[in-house]
Amino acid sequence: MRPLQNKFTRPSFPRKAMLGAVLFTLMLAHSASHAERADREQTIRLEADQLLMDDANKTSTFTGNVRLTQGTLFIQADKIIVSQTADNFKRGTATGKPASFRQKRDDVDEHVEGYGERIEYDSKSGMVNFFRQAHIKRGQDEVRGDHIAYNAQTGVFQALGSQSADGKTNGRVQAVIQPTSSNPTQKDNLKNTK
Repeated sequence: MRPLQNKFTRPSFPRKAMLGAVLFTLMLAHSASHAERADREQTIRLEADQLLMDDANKTSTFTGNVRLTQGTLFIQADKIIVSQTADNFKRGTATGKPASFRQKRDDVDEHVEGYGERIEYDSKSGMVNFFRQAHIKRGQDEVRGDHIAYNAQTGVFQALGSQSADGKTNGRVQAVIQPTSSNPTQKDNLKNTK
């Protein structure tokens, strides 16, 4: 798989698809689904059936019903590999059928949930990447694609369909975006019906 930045900067990326991705990203960014700010300062806790710790390479491999929590962040997978960077931040790669991610949004009583066969999380940047059969839910809004990049600090999502070996997009991104109400009474009624 090519690095993420190459997919977005390739001149062969169809203009209509690029425009759609930009508009979609702007719509979701406007919704401000920021992750809970305090999570980055919390201790990371992991549970698993097995652990292989490699101090020399600063990596830990957790296998078997793995559960990672950090504040309101929760990741569940068959396997999680955690590495520590030189500046003491953590990166994790979770794999499963599917692996799952959940984190509370800042200042609202709502969570972002994501699923994929592989999830990569970077605690420094707040980036979460979902690969293969990726699916993200925020409230009643949903996004599906082959690769979804989610910036937990800014609340920006970017989704891509699958690509063939020659780099052309042959899959589609799917999104369901619910209308937002500007009427506070209607919003309160919707909250009470959930």
